[in-house]
Amino acid sequence: MSEPLVLGIESSCDETGVGIVRGRKLLTNTVSSSMDEHVRFGGVVPEVASRAHVQAIGPAIASACETAEVELSDIDAVAVTAGPGLSGALMVGVGAAKGLAAALNKPLYGVNHLAAHVAVDLVAEDIDGLTTPTIALLVSGGHTEILRIGDVVDDIELLGATIDDAAGEAFDKTARLLGLNYPGGPNISKAALGLLDGTGIPGDRNAVKFPRGLAKKQDLRDPERRYNFSFSGLKTAALREVTKAETLGADLRVADIAAGFEDAVVDVLVTKTLLAAADTGINHVVLGGGVAANTHLREVLAERCAEAGVTLRVPPLKLCTDNGAMVAALGAELVSRGIGPSDLSFAAVSSLDVDHVLV
Repeated sequence: MSEPLVLGIESSCDETGVGIVRGRKLLTNTVSSSMDEHVRFGGVVPEVASRAHVQAIGPAIASACETAEVELSDIDAVAVTAGPGLSGALMVGVGAAKGLAAALNKPLYGVNHLAAHVAVDLVAEDIDGLTTPTIALLVSGGHTEILRIGDVVDDIELLGATIDDAAGEAFDKTARLLGLNYPGGPNISKAALGLLDGTGIPGDRNAVKFPRGLAKKQDLRDPERRYNFSFSGLKTAALREVTKAETLGADLRVADIAAGFEDAVVDVLVTKTLLAAADTGINHVVLGGGVAANTHLREVLAERCAEAGVTLRVPPLKLCTDNGAMVAALGAELVSRGIGPSDLSFAAVSSLDVDHVLV
């Protein structure tokens, strides 16, 4: 089937996404976010996210079909994120997809969330397909990974990942520490630019010396640490600065801490990504995940990729964050290649390995 009509469901975290693609043409990308429900908690609460998915999944499917001008009976296959992600949230999406596939008597593909982030370029309207091989840097509230992508279906290798907090999670925790609202990433960026203290004066990125986790020379020489990340020490360093200022009664400029923190995260992400590119001889990098919205990350990554002679691809931001289009895109690719569907007995796997593209 060269141009299968595939409906994709994404529910790994706090966004209920439904996308529909025909072959490599994106027909609709419907997203319902429960972010506002998590603000008072300072981060995503799994149970709250799961309940929000239950409420949103039906209307999202109906809205997607209406926008794409297709009937559910027209669908050739259903794809759904099987993992990794929050267990309860994943189960809502998987359960809905199983029920839909069974009711329509259509094949079901349980796919890998991380592989789907890369596969979204198969249907992105601003580019002609996915470039491989590539190094993928995926950065979000739940994931921070460097992947080597030879083929989005059967040649994906995890090169490095965080050993503690994901980058987005570190942003959220540090924002809460600084008295900033969730989501932490956008608010730390605003604070770093001096947009939250009424001055409009950007923070000094060198005012506070934040550590670069796992980025010392001995770390970069160690194969077990070379591409891995650690962001928990940054949160501790920020806490230390806040505590010191409160103890001494000194003026604390949140913009300086926010700017230094953001720069430390970005520096490590970019450094290790380009190390992976150099070591593998791959001169192409793709950026994905919610933290791709961070302007400082995009600017520094673009600048340093250009210096290294590496091309950089950043999909449209609506396709970087969690969405159903990426799941449908990967599902359509599997169908087009004649790969058989998942067994309906498969379960959601919160810690699904990246090389398991299809469960």
